[in-house]
Amino acid sequence: MMSEASTFLYFVRHAESRYVEGQERERGLTEQGYQDAGTVASLLHGEQIQLFYSSPYRRAVDTIQILAARLGGIVVTEEDLRERQLSSSDVKHDNFREAKQRLYRNPTYAYPGGESGEQARSRAVAVIEKILHKQVGHKVVIGTHGDVMTLILQHYDSSYGYDFWEKTTMPDIYKLQFDGTRKLVQVTRLWE
Repeated sequence: MMSEASTFLYFVRHAESRYVEGQERERGLTEQGYQDAGTVASLLHGEQIQLFYSSPYRRAVDTIQILAARLGGIVVTEEDLRERQLSSSDVKHDNFREAKQRLYRNPTYAYPGGESGEQARSRAVAVIEKILHKQVGHKVVIGTHGDVMTLILQHYDSSYGYDFWEKTTMPDIYKLQFDGTRKLVQVTRLWE
């Protein structure tokens, strides 16, 4: 009996975006970010991608929009693919990396007003599972963020964590191959 065709998800971490306090959803790409989004489109143009999903955050949508437009696709935003909420805006972190490390060390810990790794992973993986179930055999781009992408990967392979997150770039591209049973078979980094 033939097994179902592989499904490919292309996780595209957003390109460079200038941090603006309180502008998590609205902040777009820098000039360099737009140039890199064009490079993302060129790199993925020949992959025969059929579908485009994204975090609702503008920087994630903008990073894959050029590719979607070139291929005649539309970007469908999914609220639960948004970046992990680190904490409420009134909580200040003296050391951002230490704050992140603590969250990766303890998946149930959350800063005040923020999400634990378990909470963010659970909501995002539910969307990924829905896409994998609905789009069997297709090639799908996912516009994403460093933290939530790492948490999704961690769901399928526990070796993904803080060290992986720290090494990701803006933008970054990971091609994930899933077999017919929605088991992760291979992860290939496409951004150099």
